[in-house]
Amino acid sequence: MAIGGLALDVAGGSGSIDAKITATVVMTCVVVASSGLIFGYDIGISGGVTTMKPFLEKFFPTVLKKASEAKLNMYCVYDSQLLTAFTSSLYVAGLVASIVASRLTAAYGRRTTMILGGLTFLFGAVISGLAANIAMLLFGRILLGFGVGFTNQAAPVYLSEVAPPQWRGAFNTGFQFFIGVGVVSANFLNYLTANHRSGWRISLGLAALPAVIMTFGCLFISDTPSSLLARGNHDHARVSLFKIRGAKNRENVEAELAELVKSSQLAIEARTEPFTTILKRQYRPQLVVAAAIPCFQQLTGIMINAFYAPVLFRSVGFGSGPALIATLILGLINLGSVLLSTMVIDRFGRRFLFIAGGIQMFVCQVAVAALLAATVGAAGDEKMTKGYAVTVVVLLCIYAAGFGWSWGPLSWLVPSEIFPLKLRPAGQSLSVALNFAVTFLIAQTFLATLCHFKFGAFLFYGGWILLMTVFVVMFLPETKGIHVDSMYQVWEKHWFWGRFTKSNST
Repeated sequence: MAIGGLALDVAGGSGSIDAKITATVVMTCVVVASSGLIFGYDIGISGGVTTMKPFLEKFFPTVLKKASEAKLNMYCVYDSQLLTAFTSSLYVAGLVASIVASRLTAAYGRRTTMILGGLTFLFGAVISGLAANIAMLLFGRILLGFGVGFTNQAAPVYLSEVAPPQWRGAFNTGFQFFIGVGVVSANFLNYLTANHRSGWRISLGLAALPAVIMTFGCLFISDTPSSLLARGNHDHARVSLFKIRGAKNRENVEAELAELVKSSQLAIEARTEPFTTILKRQYRPQLVVAAAIPCFQQLTGIMINAFYAPVLFRSVGFGSGPALIATLILGLINLGSVLLSTMVIDRFGRRFLFIAGGIQMFVCQVAVAALLAATVGAAGDEKMTKGYAVTVVVLLCIYAAGFGWSWGPLSWLVPSEIFPLKLRPAGQSLSVALNFAVTFLIAQTFLATLCHFKFGAFLFYGGWILLMTVFVVMFLPETKGIHVDSMYQVWEKHWFWGRFTKSNST
């Protein structure tokens, strides 16, 4: 590997291909990763507006009534199925959209799918900001869900196909980084507009801004060479690869193109229904890992932090303003930890970050549960002192940092890099769909779970974190530095998955 001059050895199927990090590949990946803005912004906004009094008065007056009762259970204040339907309806739409996106990316490419997602999200943001009733509000959420579903399916695959293999992890974490930027931006905006009568409209409507940024940027990039080759556009693929890798690196670019052509031809010759092919025994390892990782990501409980952090912080004793400030701090810490992940992911590998982050999150979840049990009790009618409330915030910040440099970015990266070309769109679609499905179930049930499980809700997620960490130790092979079209090798050599695989690269 020649680090000087940014030259990197790219492990190809038949040898070593030298790929350089060029300004074009950096700018292209930044544009694509920025699609994470729309997902992150929505995550941040959803939790914030549900604590705004004017928003609750207009759409969820029963929640305000419960909050104003003299005697209440802090675990159950915000337990409203209609309120959680507002948050989680996006994920049902996202689930459907991610499955549809598999066909779109195969037929029209990754770039077109992202543009479509940006436009759909834009319309959803406008409708949400102008909502006059609950039906209009939910319709806007559904459009937002379709936008997120399209972009979340296409963007991670795009990044994995374009980034130099030795730095694929760092480039792909950009998607999670922009999710974090979106969350922090939304939290800051929620804080600024919290006391404004139309603050919720401003917060929901400005979701159009990240959609415009991402969509406009996508107009100036080309599709991935792999996608173009899969659709028979050889000349365009060649131009795209030279643009990304640099014209001065002609010999190495031609070698990489030859590898991509070989992979695409094998995929075209063996073209079958991808959702049927992916169920074959030889692809069982990729299928299990791509299904398990997004499910596990949500079972860390991180979305609860993002969706309901303002609600949770108000429940443990913070006022509306301090609760939003605490949520903003939580988002900034998560963002910083994603940057840390970017710097170390291709040095220490995926497994190390998964395991270390899992241990960190497990300890924090257990500690929060213990603190809640000791202070507010099982009945939830004791008031938590400010000192203990601050301790809860600190523990959740440490927990968020653990997620930010492990399960956050890696859950988008790993499923997008492990499938062969012919199954990549379908595999990513299934992974994203499962992510949305589990997110929906958790978002729809968390407030009820918190109400009934009380502090045990945090032990529930802690147990899942322990289980997923064991899964990584036992069943996830290391994928750092391996070319996406040579990834089959890591499954063939694995102690358990080797019995399922066949020695071919398609």
